[in-house]
Amino acid sequence: MPRSRKRLAGPAGQDKKGPAGKRMKTKNPGEASTRVENSSPQKTSALKECEKNLSRYWLMKSEPESRLEKGVDVKFSIEDLKAQPKQTACWDGVRNYQARNFLRAMKLEEEAFFYHSNCKEPGIAGLVKIVKEAYPDHTQFEKSNPYYDPSSKRDNPKWSMRSLILF
Repeated sequence: MPRSRKRLAGPAGQDKKGPAGKRMKTKNPGEASTRVENSSPQKTSALKECEKNLSRYWLMKSEPESRLEKGVDVKFSIEDLKAQPKQTACWDGVRNYQARNFLRAMKLEEEAFFYHSNCKEPGIAGLVKIVKEAYPDHTQFEKSNPYYDPSSKRDNPKWSMRSLILF
């Protein structure tokens, strides 16, 4: 079943508010962590241990209202997820490199907000959990699929997907 183009929102960038509220990039985004790292070996190991125990939360965006993409309706809502066997579905059709990298960075059992976007009432519609490691997105190879990518090869796929479950 075709799915909507799902998007991921990643971690906040390195932008800071400057004078008059304008955004400015930091010159050396790693500078602060370098200072902390070099200040004390005990702090460094403590910070690394803390990072291991932290969970990340993701925002997985989907379009709940009908939209045709190359003649195929690509809507996918929280209701569509509820209707899936065992309320589990693959998150396919992602064709943005940064979002793909976020998909690959996700870990099993991490949680995500299921977000309805591009609709009358956008917002968080539910919570999901990652239940399968990243694997090649089969839609990149299907010529009839709206997310077909002729430049992607089976022996070196460009696009990945994850499976998630509603909870």
